[in-house]
Amino acid sequence: MKRKLIFFVTTLLMATLTVSAQTDRKLLSIEDVVLNRELTPKTYPVQWVGESDSYSVVEDNSLVAVDARTGKRRTLISLEELNKVLSTDFKRFPAYSFDDAMSLVVSAHNMRNTIDLKSRSVTTSNKIPAGANLTRQSGKGGKYAYTRDNNLYLFDGEKEVAVTAFEDKNIVCGQSVSRNEFGISGGIFFSPDASKLAFYQKDESQVTDFPLLDITTRTGTLKNIKYPMNGMASERVSLGVYDIASGETIYMQVTDFDEERYLTNITWSPDSQRIYIQVLDRTQKNVHLNSYDATTGKFIKQILSEHNDRWVEPQHPLVFMRNNPSQFIYSTDNRDGYWSLYLCNDKGVIKRLATTDADVKYVAQDDKYVYYTSAEVSPIDNHLFKVEIATGKQMRLTPTEGWHTPSVSHSGKYFIDTYSSLKVPRVVEVGRTDGKPAREVFRAEDPTVGYNYSEITIGTVKSADGKYDNYYRLIKPLDFDPTKKYPVILYVYGGPHSQMVQNTYLAQLRRWEMYMAQRGYVVFVMDNRGTQNRGAEFEKAIHRQCGQAEMADQMAGMEWLMSHEWVDKERIGVHGWSYGGFMTISLITNYPEVFKVGVAGGPVIDWKWYEVMYGERYMDNVHNNPEGFAKTSLINKATSLKGKLLICQGAVDPVVVWEHSLSFVRECVKNNIHSVDYFPYPCAEHNVYGTDAVHLYNKITNYFEDYLR
Repeated sequence: MKRKLIFFVTTLLMATLTVSAQTDRKLLSIEDVVLNRELTPKTYPVQWVGESDSYSVVEDNSLVAVDARTGKRRTLISLEELNKVLSTDFKRFPAYSFDDAMSLVVSAHNMRNTIDLKSRSVTTSNKIPAGANLTRQSGKGGKYAYTRDNNLYLFDGEKEVAVTAFEDKNIVCGQSVSRNEFGISGGIFFSPDASKLAFYQKDESQVTDFPLLDITTRTGTLKNIKYPMNGMASERVSLGVYDIASGETIYMQVTDFDEERYLTNITWSPDSQRIYIQVLDRTQKNVHLNSYDATTGKFIKQILSEHNDRWVEPQHPLVFMRNNPSQFIYSTDNRDGYWSLYLCNDKGVIKRLATTDADVKYVAQDDKYVYYTSAEVSPIDNHLFKVEIATGKQMRLTPTEGWHTPSVSHSGKYFIDTYSSLKVPRVVEVGRTDGKPAREVFRAEDPTVGYNYSEITIGTVKSADGKYDNYYRLIKPLDFDPTKKYPVILYVYGGPHSQMVQNTYLAQLRRWEMYMAQRGYVVFVMDNRGTQNRGAEFEKAIHRQCGQAEMADQMAGMEWLMSHEWVDKERIGVHGWSYGGFMTISLITNYPEVFKVGVAGGPVIDWKWYEVMYGERYMDNVHNNPEGFAKTSLINKATSLKGKLLICQGAVDPVVVWEHSLSFVRECVKNNIHSVDYFPYPCAEHNVYGTDAVHLYNKITNYFEDYLR
């Protein structure tokens, strides 16, 4: 009996100490959620030293090169030496790059300086001009191109040259086009030899204006943006080529489809003689890969074409083969059901490089292999593979579970691998492409030590059609007791080009989710059909009916979650932003018996008010799909709103314009619906940042606390 008493007292003491230890650990604050960068794992910035097999890292205020094979270290230059060479006073080592193994590039005082590491001297110093969309030629030269207002300028190292001089503000040169869809992220393309400059030119004269209100001026000012809405006139894009020596500009003679076609993934041939363009029709169901003469602009040939009854979406420029520049790699998800790499030449496709039923992405190449990342191990993992070009033999190079982001050396012998997984914050290794074990060079500490985080679990729920395993992350409340019932918050995005759940550190956690779990909520996040990295059929299930397959899958997830006794079915909320805002209002109005509270940020309300490039891909044209637009419109769902709904919106949002949320509120007013609340952020665009975001997350939290507790 005495022994049992001692055991009981000891157990009670241990339990008391455990509770006390947990109590001593901090809870997140809203400021932690928004502003605390210390809760992100430390980085270890490394890069290859030119085309060598050494990588560089800054240690103790010195730039150090490390031999990938031996691990031997040598100092390239110290911060003190760098400051002396550049006559600067950097307090820490600045951003840098390499022209080659012995030429360090550092920018300072609006100059791009190349430093010879042997002599510790500046070999070239090129002025960096001021301008928007600043783009430098590849290689070692000092040519830059940039835009000012709507025109394009070239700086040749000594003087500025106006490439275009349009007075009509509807003609815009050198800027990104097509609202950054189709992999487009810029509008300026130097040829490899820097003798020519290709650039986008768009004519927006037929595109309607949308007014944004700037309240910071004395009487308020309207700023008009060009916003091509679904089914209405769009911009007309062309590609110009400026010959730097002659000063003449010619335009590629593109005649495919109609004038509202898209020109995507501009690629120069290695010899600077040809330009390759993926030409996409406005319906986004047909694409042609064409080549053009860069000197005359004349069409040379159509190399291949693709068609899909739902959509084709080119996203990647061509990659020319290093050892055979007559061949190139073409990426598409339209031929074999997954994003795949195809070896091609000017006669068309030669063969598929990586034969796997998973999405893959090009990383690098050497004379024998192509390196790529793939989802074939798991859709929530990302691994590096190599495929032998001649034989098609494939080999996995990253054995450890998780999400790997690799960088392969020029020789192809080594790779720098940065990865994390659910409980591993960040690891950097130097791997070998022959399959031999990697060497760890950095492991980040857990930045959440000292904070009382709930456990995160990853699992799967069958999609509503029974064909797929949809991945979720689940956070149970702090001090979870399975005999109690807890309120639930479903956080949702659900739209294309997203993947909310990955096997990365804390599974892609948004810290607000943990904040709510610490305060007694179950938080559930799941990727549905329509999101990426699961193949074309999975992603294209939403065609012409955005929100329908997504809602069905989210409800399958909620049914699984509600099957647990610890879920309070009377207290379930939903929150999301942008496409997630659309999903939030869709769910709370279509399933009012389930969702009692919702917070929607920047929501799409009706796809007819959304822009052409994104909206017509997924919903088709409003004139061709009236049934789909009527079915997905949330205007028609306003009268179905039963639960409490808060809508937050940036008042100068150029992405999901104010017409969306205001129209929904107006419909609620017209129908005497009182359960909707509205909070605009007067100076915010599509997203809310900084101290405004602190206010926003307090607002969101308080809404759930007020109405879901």
